[in-house]
Amino acid sequence: MRFAHKDEDGFYDTLKKNIDEFFKENKIEVHGNSGLRWKTVAMLALFFVPNILIITCVGAMHPALFFGLWFMMGLGMVGIGCSVHHDSNHGSYSGNKTVNTIVGDLVNLVGGYDVTWRIQHNILHHTYTNIEGLDEDIEVGGLMRFSPHAKKHTLHRFQHIYAWFLYCLLTLQWVTYKDYRLLFLYEKKGLLKKEKISLRGALIELSIYKVIYYGYVLVLPIIFSGMPWQSVILGFLILHAVAGLGLSCIFQLAHVLESSEFPLPTEDRKIENNWAVHQLLNTADFSPRSRIMYWFIGGLNYQVEHHLFPHISHVHYPQISKIVKRTAEQFGLPYQVMPNFLVALAEHGRMLRKMGRG
Repeated sequence: MRFAHKDEDGFYDTLKKNIDEFFKENKIEVHGNSGLRWKTVAMLALFFVPNILIITCVGAMHPALFFGLWFMMGLGMVGIGCSVHHDSNHGSYSGNKTVNTIVGDLVNLVGGYDVTWRIQHNILHHTYTNIEGLDEDIEVGGLMRFSPHAKKHTLHRFQHIYAWFLYCLLTLQWVTYKDYRLLFLYEKKGLLKKEKISLRGALIELSIYKVIYYGYVLVLPIIFSGMPWQSVILGFLILHAVAGLGLSCIFQLAHVLESSEFPLPTEDRKIENNWAVHQLLNTADFSPRSRIMYWFIGGLNYQVEHHLFPHISHVHYPQISKIVKRTAEQFGLPYQVMPNFLVALAEHGRMLRKMGRG
């Protein structure tokens, strides 16, 4: 499938020139800075310190404290995924490829797998955003309908109600079966070759990571926490409910909206707009004034900037967002932004309701 000529209107060339001038004039690098490195420490601590406290507790602790620690681990998983792994996955965490690889591999220690993530996110989602049959982020099985081109079932009439529960299961899928399913799918599509790994090698590597993950997250707490095994299982589910709901809302609020275009290719496999314009039409920012949200979710409330410049670290998104908005307006193109998280959440809810009934 092909997009229209990469920049027949001059928008993207002009935007890249403006962005390059910004970094040159301010004498800064496009990669992360010391603030990002300190945030990495904070996010890792948010996940692993509660885990250590759970494992090393002598005797049973108060249930509220016990489950509160699992809740914190869920927040830490969101923080690692959005603020640490995400930049390194795109090569924007550091100018050193080895550092990016090491930091990117952290996702393997919290239940994910860097190989399947790069294929699904970097190759499919970032290239073919909101295109039915190519962007796996909008293909979530028969229980949900995100695209107007997806098959509609009677059950979808209620998806705006039950979607939030299903979102809580997102990371639980990752740590159980989804990564395995994706490996077989990507092998069939020839996508594992891009990662220079065989299916057999990937399955062995993934299984090792899963054993390590379940070992320290489930087995050690069951043995040493002093709490009943049922409480440990419940805590594990709390962790993933928090992480799944958080990550789902962060990513879906930027793309599954009534304002999104969801284009279909023509018979000769072409998309009407060029890639950069396509990103503008299918991506939205939210909460641009919230410093707390921006810090915690790794600038992913600036999804327009991220999709246009994934090689630039999120620490620069607030500054370059002004340039993107100004350049888009110069060319008469939309720059979609919602004032806060609640407005974005409501917009997404309305889209779910529309897709369930339309």
